Amino acid sequence: MMKIGIGTVQFGMDYGISNPEGRPPIEEVNKILEVAASNGIRVIDTAALYGNSEEILGKAWPDGYIFDVVTKTARFSKSVISETDVRQLENTLHRSLRNMCISSVYGLLIHHAEDLLVDGGQLLIEKMLELKQKGLIEKIGVSVYTAEQIDRILDKFSIDLIQLPISILDQRLLKSGHLMKLKKKGIEIHARSVFLQGLLLMDIEIMPPYFNLIKEHLFKLREYLKGQKLSPLEAALNFVIQQPEINAAIVGVNTASEFQEIMRAVKYNKLDQNSDYSIWAVEDENIINPSLWRYNR
Repeated sequence: MMKIGIGTVQFGMDYGISNPEGRPPIEEVNKILEVAASNGIRVIDTAALYGNSEEILGKAWPDGYIFDVVTKTARFSKSVISETDVRQLENTLHRSLRNMCISSVYGLLIHHAEDLLVDGGQLLIEKMLELKQKGLIEKIGVSVYTAEQIDRILDKFSIDLIQLPISILDQRLLKSGHLMKLKKKGIEIHARSVFLQGLLLMDIEIMPPYFNLIKEHLFKLREYLKGQKLSPLEAALNFVIQQPEINAAIVGVNTASEFQEIMRAVKYNKLDQNSDYSIWAVEDENIINPSLWRYNR
């Protein structure tokens, strides 16, 4: 199976540092999904909070092809989870299914990992297990940012699926051994932020001043890749795909031609597996965690 999944946030809202075009029309989303289907892509990653991306998907599915759809819960962001929140989780899933015109999802993830770690967090997992028993969900899991979240969640709960960040710049969970830890537990791993919202692919000269601290680092990385005859896209994508623990790398695209370029990068992978890419890791979380970015978008 192709280790690529399509992220859909940009179908329903303006998203990404290097995305001046905004949201693609439904016709283009349909073309993207057609390209995915013809290349054996199975995973589609979406969320109730991604604007109207789920409704767009419901109107754009290609005929006769079934994807493994992963969606996410609402964010609760409370100090205590209540029965009201549990009902909201269930209602949100049913709305997602209606919007996407499907009867079940492959995965349901807790969108905000901290929601599981407050008092009552287990109520959310219990409801997800109940919905799994009813056949509405095949796998339950969580979207995380940090190693600490992974450890705390694994101490408390049994999950099937996890989404986490990894890129050439963000190698924290690789270096800490958490990818291996998750794989040993039989947990399916989906990688996001593979391109760091497009930062790894954009022209370094036009990056916002916020990223000045790493511009020299990125220039050196680009020079290294040039010497390896690799484009930033080929390197960023195949670095993640070559990690044996990763089941799917979630990528966002705005056009079918962009997606075809990604397919070519995967099929004609020139990344040297013996090269040491650990030297390109960045430790500053203000750079590698897009939720912390502060600049005028």
